[in-house]
Amino acid sequence: MNDSFKNIGITVCVLFFVAYLIFPERGAERFAANAFSPGMTYIINGEERVSWKRTTLETVFPLYQYVNNHAPILANTEDKTTYEMILSQQANDENAVSEDLNQDSTVSTSSKDLSIEKLRDFNYLLNTFYTVDSTTTIGAEQLNADELLSRSMKIDTTTNGPKVLIFHTHSQEAFVDSKAGDASTTIVGVGACLAEKLNAKGIETLHHTGVYDLINGKLDRSKAYEQAEAGVREILKKYPSIEVVIDLHRDGVPETTRLVTEINGKQTAKIMFFNGLSRTKSQGDIAYLKNPYIQDNLSFSLQMQLQAEQMYSGLTRKIYLKGYRYSLHMMPKSLLIEAGAQTNTVQETKNAMDLLANMLCKVLL
Repeated sequence: MNDSFKNIGITVCVLFFVAYLIFPERGAERFAANAFSPGMTYIINGEERVSWKRTTLETVFPLYQYVNNHAPILANTEDKTTYEMILSQQANDENAVSEDLNQDSTVSTSSKDLSIEKLRDFNYLLNTFYTVDSTTTIGAEQLNADELLSRSMKIDTTTNGPKVLIFHTHSQEAFVDSKAGDASTTIVGVGACLAEKLNAKGIETLHHTGVYDLINGKLDRSKAYEQAEAGVREILKKYPSIEVVIDLHRDGVPETTRLVTEINGKQTAKIMFFNGLSRTKSQGDIAYLKNPYIQDNLSFSLQMQLQAEQMYSGLTRKIYLKGYRYSLHMMPKSLLIEAGAQTNTVQETKNAMDLLANMLCKVLL
């Protein structure tokens, strides 16, 4: 009987240790204990408490304590295979949104309450202006209207040099009437249009046309974000005056969906601001996709969204929140923008750039 109990104890401890090696990011407190003995922790008023069972286990089985004490070390050890898999998933992720696209096919005629009193209501803010992908989570602490709207997105206009950089992680994204081999009819041409509009308004802007989603002449996005980062960082090093980085994309939607509205008598593609939270439900906070500027990113996109509501109701879709990092970690004032989709025309999408430039001026100047 004693030998059996000893064998069971050793087996449990080994299972704990294996669990840490496979899921280091969940830690002793959350994965091993709860997975192998669900009653070891419980929740009271949102706070995790430890039961007598886990306290007993820590006393009887020293290996449990060893693993628990060394969890931070294990958590900092990157699994190269997992890391590469996540980077590959991220490469296509921002085109795989799961919002209700029916809401985007027509102009929104309902006026939204933009008062700070209303925006302080987390549920109102979240439900009115955001779509949270099912793979990630966000809470009231991150979506705090007072905090997000108090962050200044203004650029320094007293110094010389370019202030805005526009680039394209996915340069090959095209539209329904794009011409093969003509980059001016792809998202790159739309980026050139936005740069032209901003320069004309007095915001010196660079448009980077580097290609990061082709490998040996074939479409391959698996390393696009990492390659784009290398190219962008070189530009930021060369031009330290740059304060705003915009990664301009076009979305991918079902062929029956048309993201178009009429503004100032012109058929205009809808745009969407996209944020990455470096957090998924399955992974938790992803330590090796760090972004110290998440709150700045959220502030920038919300301020742009509210400007759109005031200036061009119906132009923007809800801000989309998803799990990875994308290209938003290089500067505090970073935007990832989905301009239209493959079902829009080039002209519809370029029409949106004039409006987007006006909104940027309001937020940045």
